[in-house]
Amino acid sequence: MESVLLGAALLVTLAALVVVIFWRPGVHGKAAAEMALAQSEADEVRARAKLEAQEVLEKAETQAQRIAASARAELEEESRTLREDLRTLREDLERRETRLAEREQRLDGEVRRLEEWSGRLAEGKRTLEERRRELAGVEDERRRVLERTAGLTAEQARGELVTAIENQAKREAIPITREIENAARAEGEKRARKIVTLAIQRVASEQTAESVVSVLHLPGDEMKGRIIGREGRNIRAFETTTGVNLIIDDTPEAVLLSCFDPVRREVGRLTLEKLVLDGRIHPQRIEEVYERSKSDVEQLCVRAGEDALVEVGVADMHPELIALLGRLRYRTSYGQNVLKHLIESAHIAGIMAAELRLPVEAAKRCTLLHDIGKALTHEVEGSHALIGAEIARRYGEHEDVVHAIEAHHNEVEVRTVEAVLTQAADAVSGSRPGARRESLEAYVKRLERLEEIAKEKHAGVEKVFAMQAGREVRVMVKPDSVDDIQAQVIARDIAKQVEDELTYPGQIRVTVVRESRAIEFAR
Repeated sequence: MESVLLGAALLVTLAALVVVIFWRPGVHGKAAAEMALAQSEADEVRARAKLEAQEVLEKAETQAQRIAASARAELEEESRTLREDLRTLREDLERRETRLAEREQRLDGEVRRLEEWSGRLAEGKRTLEERRRELAGVEDERRRVLERTAGLTAEQARGELVTAIENQAKREAIPITREIENAARAEGEKRARKIVTLAIQRVASEQTAESVVSVLHLPGDEMKGRIIGREGRNIRAFETTTGVNLIIDDTPEAVLLSCFDPVRREVGRLTLEKLVLDGRIHPQRIEEVYERSKSDVEQLCVRAGEDALVEVGVADMHPELIALLGRLRYRTSYGQNVLKHLIESAHIAGIMAAELRLPVEAAKRCTLLHDIGKALTHEVEGSHALIGAEIARRYGEHEDVVHAIEAHHNEVEVRTVEAVLTQAADAVSGSRPGARRESLEAYVKRLERLEEIAKEKHAGVEKVFAMQAGREVRVMVKPDSVDDIQAQVIARDIAKQVEDELTYPGQIRVTVVRESRAIEFAR
């Protein structure tokens, strides 16, 4: 407002100054008129300035009142909130004090009861001690009466009684002892025959089980139902995905996995073990866990190959050869573990090379790799010796090592001392007592041939698994390449070829599975 008044006064002063500067005597009247006009305009400007200043002042007062009212409302709301919080805290504190008081009352009652029980226990102990002393006095009195009546002391009476009982027991025990000895001898001979028979049977059973069966222990029998699934869909999906036969019987908290291929059986065992630990068992989950288990088994194979190299003392080998060597951990030859056979043969070859003053590491390397082809005999046709030689040559092994591998079964004429040592070490390791069993190898070869027959000359076959210890061949075909009628034809042709080529007990069921799947993704 002051600024407005100052501006108006300045305008009036400027107008008067202009009149003074431009005033001439001749125009005095005219100047006076103009001066009066300027004075009136200045008065008007001063009046308008006062009005505008009054309006600004009123607006400022209104705004100040509004701000003050808003601040007052905020303060009242904040104080109300604080009062509510304070009331809530006070109520909570009162409730806690009430609970503490109740708890103190209960504790006081417990303490009083404990004191009462302690008093009763002390009283009971005193009463028991008094009765014990009374019984001891009665026993002493009874013994003194008996001694006076018998004319013997307690020690003398005890000795005579013991002697009489001992003599009578000896007389009665002699015939009983003879009967027991005769019965024990007869029973012992019978039990001995039974134990020996059972031992032979159990040894054979365990050796076979180690080769074709794995046992997985379950946390409870209720898990068997979850493994089987509704109408058996989970167990069918498991067997179809892994190619491993799952046997669920009345064995408590355990299931059996049967498959002639040890690597496939180990993958199936790891898959089922992870499913059991996770608890979620359904067909899609089975496929996911199966893929992870395959990767885990591959890593275990690599680790087994590295351990074999460390144990034998051989270094600088191609990683693919190490992985193939580790796969032999799950393979057997005539019942003998192939990887252990290779390690044993390598040690034997190294000892013979040292005695002959030949390079020990070269002899060990040749012998350690001589059966490497058995890691691929399920996938590649041909002799394992020639397959192994080709693999070793492909991954940069020395020509002497390649020759020792391909010549260790005389399929190629022997030309080097290392090849001769490889043959000798292989023969020594395989011919030692209990090393190999011919029947198991023939059994495994028959199962392998069953799968090969199902794969040969049949278009549209995707996967083949020999199951149920060779009593069933399960063939999975591609649904878009094979229709239902062609699936029947494939099953009949496979059964006919098996009848013509193989010798087997009982019958073999050929099952062709044609499964269609519709998959879409929700995005």
